[in-house]
Amino acid sequence: MNEAVIVSTARTGIGKAYRGALNTTEGPTMAGHVIAEAVKRAKIEPGEVEDVVMGCAMQQGTMVMNVARKGAIRAGLPVTVAGTTIDRQCASGLQSIAVAARSVMLDGVDVAVAGGVESISLVQNEHMNKFHAVDDDLMAMKPDMYMSMLETAEVVAARYKISRDRQDEYSLECQRRTAAALQGGRFNDEIVPFSTKMAVMDKETKQVSFKDVTLTKDEGPRPETTAEGLASIKPVFEGKTISAGNASQLSDGASACVIMSDKVAAKKGLKPLGIFRGFVAAGVEPDEMGVGPVAAIPRLLKRHGLKIDDIDLWELNEAYAVQVIYCRDKLGIDPDKLNVNGGSISMGHPYGMTGARLAGHLLIEGGRRKAKYGVVTMCIGGGMGAAGLFEIVN
Repeated sequence: MNEAVIVSTARTGIGKAYRGALNTTEGPTMAGHVIAEAVKRAKIEPGEVEDVVMGCAMQQGTMVMNVARKGAIRAGLPVTVAGTTIDRQCASGLQSIAVAARSVMLDGVDVAVAGGVESISLVQNEHMNKFHAVDDDLMAMKPDMYMSMLETAEVVAARYKISRDRQDEYSLECQRRTAAALQGGRFNDEIVPFSTKMAVMDKETKQVSFKDVTLTKDEGPRPETTAEGLASIKPVFEGKTISAGNASQLSDGASACVIMSDKVAAKKGLKPLGIFRGFVAAGVEPDEMGVGPVAAIPRLLKRHGLKIDDIDLWELNEAYAVQVIYCRDKLGIDPDKLNVNGGSISMGHPYGMTGARLAGHLLIEGGRRKAKYGVVTMCIGGGMGAAGLFEIVN
């Protein structure tokens, strides 16, 4: 069987939703930008790509009708390159890598592109389509399917007794790790500068104008964060634990990687960043979707004959700090191996992009640390968890 190797990765900086550099950039354009750069970095011809798989959780506006195919064309790939779009909510970007990798391993595809894209600014707003958004029969059968992620995070906090203090403590450490990573330039190899137009609203007149900007770094990190500052932020729900300080920021962005057969990579003289080894998903109760990785990770490791301590690096996506605290403690993951350069609390979380971003970062950072195995994992809206295993090439 062919092995599926990742030979390049590229992403935008993560923009703040609604008021950041990407607040008016359409999804196909974002996707096209990173697809084109990933192909360029892989040192292959655009026509060598057979298929493009992209994750997108909020398929509205220009993200409907297969944003992967649109992104491939926007990237300048020939019309012979196919495309398909995946929705596994917050695991969409990771799922896209798994789908593309399996096509290389099982279907004879030589070269594919995988990744994810999300424009929260342009779709999660007052224009969002809510016509027949709720299936009344499903609501009667399982109403928790329609709980917001925020509500489920509070369920996890209460059910498993994870205090506001612990959530803020983790969030502060997340900010500190990202600040150190920025100082060390540890995201530079991932990000491709992106020139676009940003919408700016005049606070007094409410008129909107547009200015040319080039996004070269993530907009979300707050290195000035302090424990006192986090503690002073009011919770979203009175008397509860989740606040803007211990939750991921709403964000826009895109990420892509090139996946190919190990035989093709060897023939081209390309050194892979890593090897895709496996992916699993698992279901949990929707009202505590944040515990999903606790179901997915053991299944993944068992299938590959590995234990928790065999994994050198973990990227556990957190929409809320409470989720990563519960999963880390329940599984006994070493905190020093987990989200070593911070996570979505500090970086931001464009839903469909994050899984692909984390995979790319894991491979690059794993190479720096001479790691062997890395896992990307996350909880998923609707009550699921997912986990992907990568072997890092040193």
